[in-house]
Parts: sequence; C-alpha cells; structure tokens
Amino acid sequence: MKKRRAAIVAPVRTAVGAFGKSLKDVQVEHLASAVVKETVSRSGIDPDLIEDVIFAQSYSNSEVPCVGRWAALEAGLSEAVPGMQVDRRCGGGLQAIINAVMMVESGACDVVVAGGVESMSNIEYYSTNMRWGKKAGSFTMHDRLDRGRERSQPESRFGYISGMIETAENLAKKYSISRGESDRFALMSQERAFRAWESGRFNEEVVPIHVSKKNGERLLFSRDEGVRENASMEGLEKLNPIIPGGTVTAGNASQQSDAAAACIVISEDKLREIKCDPLGFMVGWAASGCHPAYMGIGPVPAVEKLLKKTSLKLGNMGLIELNEAFACQVLAVLKEWNFDDFSKLNVNGSGISLGHPIGATGSRIMVSMLHEMQRRPHCQFGLETMCVGGGQGVAAIFEKA
Repeated sequence: MKKRRAAIVAPVRTAVGAFGKSLKDVQVEHLASAVVKETVSRSGIDPDLIEDVIFAQSYSNSEVPCVGRWAALEAGLSEAVPGMQVDRRCGGGLQAIINAVMMVESGACDVVVAGGVESMSNIEYYSTNMRWGKKAGSFTMHDRLDRGRERSQPESRFGYISGMIETAENLAKKYSISRGESDRFALMSQERAFRAWESGRFNEEVVPIHVSKKNGERLLFSRDEGVRENASMEGLEKLNPIIPGGTVTAGNASQQSDAAAACIVISEDKLREIKCDPLGFMVGWAASGCHPAYMGIGPVPAVEKLLKKTSLKLGNMGLIELNEAFACQVLAVLKEWNFDDFSKLNVNGSGISLGHPIGATGSRIMVSMLHEMQRRPHCQFGLETMCVGGGQGVAAIFEKA
C-alpha cells in the first residue's frame, strides 16, 4: 500500500524580535495566532477542514497552557478544532511539523496546522518552594530561561553542566576550533542575513505584526531585529568570551529571540480536492541522542540515521539548514560530516544572525528553506537539522513540490 504523502502549504513566519526589544510586549498567544490566521488565509482552505493545531513552545507556563489550543481559539478557528503542545526544546518547532506529517500520513487527519512559538522576552521567574508557604527565612526565585539550560539533564548521571555555553566550549576543545574560526563563521551568517533582507528574499514569508508602544504609537514589525548591518571582524574580535579563556561570545552564539512560524500540513489526496498549491513534501525525519555535555554534535547522529532511512546523501541536498546554536558547534558538525560546501549551507543566515526563538526555530527554518527552494530551479531536496539541549539532534528532509 502506497504511503500517503503530507504536503506543506502556506508556510509563514513573523519577523524575529531581539530579546527585550520590539516584540517584548507581544505575548505568545498573539504571535502564534498571527501566523495561524495567515497560513489559513494564504492557503485558501475552509477553516472547518482543520482537524488539529500542533504548536511547539519550550518555555511554556500557565499563562498560556496548551498553546496549540490557545492559538486555534485566538485565531478565531471553530471551538471544535482541538490543539496540543509539544516540546523537543530547540527542535520543537520542527517536531510539531513532524507530528502533523505523521498524523496525515497515517490517515488520522487530512488537514493539520503546525508550528512553533517562543517569547523569550517574557520568560518568567518562578519559585518551587512557596506552594505550602514558609514560616521564616528567604526563598529562591529561579530564572526559567537559565534554569532550563542548567537542568536539561540529570546531574546524578552526567555531573553538573552549567549550561549550553559549556557544551559548545567542549566541542571547540574536542575539535580544535579557534575563536577566529568562530568569529569568521558568525560574520558570514550576519552578512548573508543582511543581503537576504536587502534583496527582498524574506519578504514573502514574513507576516507583519502590529505592536503598540507605550506612547500609543503603533509599530508594524516586519524585519528580523538581530541582523547587524555593520557586522565586522573587528567588532566581533572586541567581544569578551562568555567563559574566560573560551571561544564563545555574544557575537558568535545564537541570539535569544521572540517569534512564531506555522504552516498547513495536508494530505496529497485532500490537496487535489481543494486545489491548494504546496511548497514541499516531507520525505523523512529522524531524531537521535548524544552525551548532554556535547549536545551540539546532535545533528550528526540524527542526519546519519535519516540518510540511512531515506537512502539519500548529503550530496543530494540542494540546501542544508543547520541551526547556528553556536558557531563552534556548527563547525564541529561540519568537521564530522567532512562538509565544506558553504554555497548550500545556511544561505540566508541562521541562529547567529536571525535569532533562535527556541520553540519556533524549527518551524522558522523550514519556512525560510522552503521559500528559498522555490527560487532554485535545481534544488529538489532540502535538509533541516539542529542540536537540542540535553543532548539530542533532530533532522528532516523536504522535497520541493
């Protein structure tokens, strides 16, 4: 029996807001609902055909529980449309799309909205010891943003790992990656992202967001805020390493960000019935684990597993999107792949320049890659992959429609 194919229709994203800047007062439900509304509108489908809404968010809380359901309701979809939330940390946005694809391929659904959202600017502080009160003494407030990095693996098994920066430095040491190499890669990312915006390559995929300022003025936010027009090696070299003696700086690491992205995943049979134009199909996907102290190498086992499953090779990929958690982490993966074709890799920038809104990143990357694939006549396949906090990698291959 031939497997049903799952098509990707109307992939869109918001522009990515820098930490604490233009989108800091826009809550996750508004970011998510904006892209849900837009993907439904662009697709032209009857909203009543939507059978589920799946959204990733890594830093969720009880302000917006089950963000997929919230996004569906906030976007004005029928109250009969259910929703759910997934979390594979940095890979969550891609996992939401994978889950939707599996639902469609299995025949469980014909039409699913999938995506990811994160407002890192609104990640809160919280306490774990106030439920039953305290008779005396101080209590601790945790920063959920930092805490999620510190507690991404059991200390009883792996020892104390201070966070993601430490894991990146572990790779820099293991693979002998210098500060200069990392800065040069970061500069390439910034230059590519700036050129992409200047040439209009992101215009079609971005949903403008109206932001109300305190003075009553309304701002139309429509351009990635982390892209640095005047990035230079001189400027990057002036930055101090975050860990003394290390290679990772604020300039060669991914940016904390706010954004949302979404698409409609639809069965090929239903696609013909309602006459939607897809941008691509998911060919296959894989996830894999690795040691948490070297989490950045996660794309290597994930991609190896995926290529075996699909009988494809890196050489078959017209585009490769490897999320830039850290420049040294990307370079370590490339060394393991023995890959140096930068004409195919992150051609319009990635996490260092565009930002890394954790739960949204996997969806944002797919949106950008599928749009770029349309501009390349000989690009049949595109690979998306990323490392995941706690020691994972996830990867997916898409075929242009």
